[in-house]
Amino acid sequence: MAHEEPAVRIGDVSGSTFAIGSHARAVSHQQGGGAAPRDEAAEELLRAVRELRADLAGGRMLQTDQTAELDAALAETEDEINRTGSAGPSRLQRLRDLLADAQALTALLASAGTVAGLLGM
Repeated sequence: MAHEEPAVRIGDVSGSTFAIGSHARAVSHQQGGGAAPRDEAAEELLRAVRELRADLAGGRMLQTDQTAELDAALAETEDEINRTGSAGPSRLQRLRDLLADAQALTALLASAGTVAGLLGM
């Protein structure tokens, strides 16, 4: 009696990574390197974040631990929007907290006020 193997059918797997077999290894390489798609709100926030980062780095502000921490959070937000298309709630809350702590900064820089406004502050 002939032993029949189960039939396996693999459809379209573009953009997927998988491995089959006991010693198989899957390695994924992203091509294109483009930014994740984002909606208009994320795009507007990204522009405002970049403008505030430029203002912070432009020598217009005294560099302090507080401005460095804000710049780091802005950089992380920019990266997250570029990678995923949006910034998560915890990231947005972190920015709100930092901007609330930097009330004088928000009053001095229009870009800080823009970011604060987009965060609903």
